[in-house]
Formats: sequence, C-alpha cells, structure tokens
Amino acid sequence: MGVMNKFMNFLGLQEEEVAEEREQRTTEHHEEVETPLPEPRKNKGNIVSIHSQKNIRVVLNEPRSYEETQEIADHLRNRRPVVVNLQRVRSDQATRIVDFLSGTVYALNGSISKIGPNIFLCTPDTVEIHGSISEIMNTEG
Repeated sequence: MGVMNKFMNFLGLQEEEVAEEREQRTTEHHEEVETPLPEPRKNKGNIVSIHSQKNIRVVLNEPRSYEETQEIADHLRNRRPVVVNLQRVRSDQATRIVDFLSGTVYALNGSISKIGPNIFLCTPDTVEIHGSISEIMNTEG
C-alpha cells in the first residue's frame, strides 16, 4: 500500500479495500490508469477539531483623550474584545467616547457593557457576554 493511500485511509477518506484495489490496478495496468469514482464517505462518529478555538486576546485600553478612540474601534473591527477604562478623561470626553464606541459596536453587531464605574467592556459579535454586574451605590447618611 502506498504512502498516500495509507495517509488517506488514516484520515478516513477511503477504506482499506479500495486502497488495495487501486494499488493492484495501477500495478497491473501501467499504460491505462483508471481513477475510480470516490466512494461515499462512511460516518465514523462525530469528528471534532481540537484546534477549532484560537486564542482570544482581550485588549485593555485607558484613553487619555477622545483622539485615542479610533484605536479602540480598530481593535473591535479586528474582532478583539476591549476593556475601556475612562477614569482618566473628563466626563464630557468620556460621554463622547462611549457614544462613539456604542456606534462602533452597533455597526459590528457587538455589544457594550458597563462593568464598573467608568469601565466598559466592548465586544464584537464573536464574543457573548453572560451575566451582569450590579452597580453598588455608595450611600452615606
């Protein structure tokens, strides 16, 4: 049995008998080589690729001005979730940044969630968020 036939048999693309018949035909008929029609593949159970999940990188970003917002949007366009900490920007800039990122995730069918005071999680459509974080209000009195 040839190396290619052994490999195809190992992958389950052909049965051993078919591979042996093909080898015999090619050795008997050197001038005229027929390629048989591929046999229907038999289901040998569920085949699951081990490497179907690639590593997902979460980007942490702490913008200091509105101009850095496009960089965050570029990460989202590249299907990377981003945690945005807006504690170092003024409240009016933070509002503008959240508005821009809300539009970005809407356009990408993603989502944006508040996970802390002035901290947001922006995710593309390939990432699902389950659960919620309740906001604890400091009430002194």
